[in-house]
Amino acid sequence: MVVGLSAANVNDVQTLHPLLLGIPAVRSRRGPSRRRPNKVRADKAYHSAGNLAWLRERHITPRTARPGVESPERLGRHRWNVQRAISWLFEYRRLTIRYERKGKRFLAFLGLAAVMTCYKKIAT
Repeated sequence: MVVGLSAANVNDVQTLHPLLLGIPAVRSRRGPSRRRPNKVRADKAYHSAGNLAWLRERHITPRTARPGVESPERLGRHRWNVQRAISWLFEYRRLTIRYERKGKRFLAFLGLAAVMTCYKKIAT
């Protein structure tokens, strides 16, 4: 799981590249470690020529709704996974309201919550 933190007024599209580049290598039983995802699902805001070309250069299949063509219901089938993960992170009271002024501290708590959430889901 990769988490990121940005300012409140930063467009979400600008955080796509750092998040995808931050994915660590995943070891498999056979073959080399995988470092990239197969597909990326995103809403209409991420559908631009620059983002699509950047994803295709890295052999990642973009699954974005095209503005004016496709309805958001098609992506709604998969969006609940992201919303569920965010709700798991907000179970931790420290993350619901940002008390820290420094972004590094909040990111540390966010990373800790992500690790604890993954551990809980693996352990059960």
